Amino acid sequence: MAYVRKDVSTLTRTERRRFVNALLELKRRGEYDEFVRLHIDYYTSDGEAGLRTAHMAPSFLPWHRRFVLDLERALRRVDSSVTMPYWNWTRDRTTTSVPWTNDLLGGNGRRSDRQVMTGPFAYSAGHWTIKEGITDGRFLTRDLGRPASPLELPTRSQLQWALDDPVYDVRPWDSTVPRGFRNKLEGWGSGSGSASLRNHNRVHRWVGGVMLGGASVNDPVFWLHHTFLDLQWYRWQRAHSSHRYLPAEPPGLGDPQHERIVARHQKLPPWDVTPDGLEDMSRIYRYA
Repeated sequence: MAYVRKDVSTLTRTERRRFVNALLELKRRGEYDEFVRLHIDYYTSDGEAGLRTAHMAPSFLPWHRRFVLDLERALRRVDSSVTMPYWNWTRDRTTTSVPWTNDLLGGNGRRSDRQVMTGPFAYSAGHWTIKEGITDGRFLTRDLGRPASPLELPTRSQLQWALDDPVYDVRPWDSTVPRGFRNKLEGWGSGSGSASLRNHNRVHRWVGGVMLGGASVNDPVFWLHHTFLDLQWYRWQRAHSSHRYLPAEPPGLGDPQHERIVARHQKLPPWDVTPDGLEDMSRIYRYA
């Protein structure tokens, strides 16, 4: 029977505590850091050679769907009552709203070094030392809203702009495409600076700190953010039921994207699964 993923703002006090405790237990066991390493390994951009699966590619959504599901399964092995909540950043938009509370993810980083000082994931609490990263930092950092150069979270209308596009993705299947649901949601735009960052990308920039790079998984908000994105893919699938993941077939010889992206029926590294096999999750979970 499918279990339910809930809006984090609707969790009871007990549900919040059990979710946090399960995350802390995975960290204590060393399992959590394996997820951080995996994301760093697959954080590949357009300009790099070889296969792109996690970012700047059609498989952005199925890759993260499986990634979140694997973490959720690990949490449920610790506590079977836990499911992955999502953060609706179109509604909970301030630096003090959910999930930035002391009983969930803690708050913003302090001004001097962006170190998070509150909540269960603060370095000073003794349970959340960063061991896998792209810098030598040992503590969780955030710069919510980027006060030095203020940035707003994406709005409901900006998210709807992505959802309204009936085509999943278009050639050349990378960060430059101006059409297609996938990149409108992933958020690579034209131009430079924060104005070019939309939806998913803009949220990473708004949170700041460790959420800015390949080691973004070190902030537990990563999971709440990507669960909300997974919900958007689910919503898009329901709204455009005659449209599916693209490309259906791999780009041929001579195509710049030959062997650089994953087509619908190709295996999605590092798992033995295809995007086709990840399109329907209804037997595993549903959204409240």
